[in-house]
Amino acid sequence: MRDLTDDRIREHLWAYFQVPVPAERDRVSSFDDCFNHFQAFRERGEAARLASPEVLELGCLHLGFYLASWGMMRGSSELLQRSLRHLVPVLEVIAATPDDLWTLDVPDYTPEAGARLLALEEQIRRALGGTREATQTLSTKVMLGVFGNVPAFDTNFCAGSGLRVLSARAVSDLRDFHTRHAGALAQPVYTRDFLTGAFTGRRYPQVKLLDMVFFLEGLG
Repeated sequence: MRDLTDDRIREHLWAYFQVPVPAERDRVSSFDDCFNHFQAFRERGEAARLASPEVLELGCLHLGFYLASWGMMRGSSELLQRSLRHLVPVLEVIAATPDDLWTLDVPDYTPEAGARLLALEEQIRRALGGTREATQTLSTKVMLGVFGNVPAFDTNFCAGSGLRVLSARAVSDLRDFHTRHAGALAQPVYTRDFLTGAFTGRRYPQVKLLDMVFFLEGLG
């Protein structure tokens, strides 16, 4: 895995939030809106309700817009050819995910936690129906936007980090990277509220900060 200096990490974190439009309207906040929606259910102890008829459509909309905003429904993407109902099996997996996987973050990565993350990723990939786009790029992007427990293994993140796939080795490498650079990643970052654009009290997971750092590093 590629290493970075603390100054480089801070530079990327600063650059990520320098957006050309009001922050609450930038695609950066597409993550915030999705993460806030799902985490609010978990924090109320109502994650199982996410698969219920009264909120299922709304959850699919949140997840779908976030995925579209971050490139999962462009060009020849097969997901672009699907309806909102294609995400229903994914919401069912999300609703059944144990609470501790919702709060798992990179400082807590252990071999056991890594095995559970890999199992969850496989469940989500299968729920996506085995389309061409049902790769780890898509499944890990879902996990990042909903749980905030793994980075999104897309082209830029992989180029920036030197990691190729979510694996037991990648989980260990990410934990070790975070241990070396915890100080540079310590500045709290908060999500924004959909209605007001104001900062909420919900912090970005450390995994999300790593995702942003290596995404920008991969852009070159």
